[in-house]
Amino acid sequence: MGALILLLGMTSEENADDFERLHALISGTADLKAFLDGVTGFGSGVMTRVTGSRIECAVTLRRSKRSTTIAGSSDDAILLDGIEQRLGSGPCVEANRTGVTVLLGDVSSDRRWPEYSRSLGEAGYRSVLGVPLDLETDSAAVLNFFAPAAGLFTADTVRDAELFADMASRVLRLTLRIVTADQLSGDLKSAMEGRTAIDVASGIIMAQNRCSQQEAMDFLLRASSTRNIKLHSLCQDLVAHVSGEKKAHTHFED
Repeated sequence: MGALILLLGMTSEENADDFERLHALISGTADLKAFLDGVTGFGSGVMTRVTGSRIECAVTLRRSKRSTTIAGSSDDAILLDGIEQRLGSGPCVEANRTGVTVLLGDVSSDRRWPEYSRSLGEAGYRSVLGVPLDLETDSAAVLNFFAPAAGLFTADTVRDAELFADMASRVLRLTLRIVTADQLSGDLKSAMEGRTAIDVASGIIMAQNRCSQQEAMDFLLRASSTRNIKLHSLCQDLVAHVSGEKKAHTHFED
């Protein structure tokens, strides 16, 4: 890991430790949502450390053809991030659109997003920092940092937030590659299991009626249409009836 940190250009011992802890989240969490919860909890800790005041953190992740994932270091962070997504306006939305960091410096004087600012103030927060993550894919994510007072996000602390976002981006890119590979594997396995049921059912029809595979498939398709049931479900039912097992099994070599 030390060599990796040097390759990434991180010379600060504290930053290196932060990166190692972020990297450890990959193997220490069970799924993407748990990983993002860990990232926001860690981000909250980092920014609390550099500002000297409790900072909450949320992340919004959008992936192509997948539902949006929101995670946060607290219920407040998740709620406020969700409100911003529902309104479609705010520093996080703006940071995602422009690809640059966006600061809402003070809810009492910043007039850009009045409805969102009102929600922030009612929840006890005065300032928000939206920092985009560079994922280099068709995915997009933004970190939202929530401060209880105005003036905590100085030029120095904004740079600290951007440094943390850079580290989080590197680790999240790796996590998304792993998750995508797992999902593709799962989709392929599901498709193959569905195909197995159809092939076995076709074989049963061929044996019972001494017909060709095409004739067996035509029979199954007609039955599926007549009974208004998906072909895969029909075939699973047929296999279960004949074999006494709940479904046809596909055997994989891992």
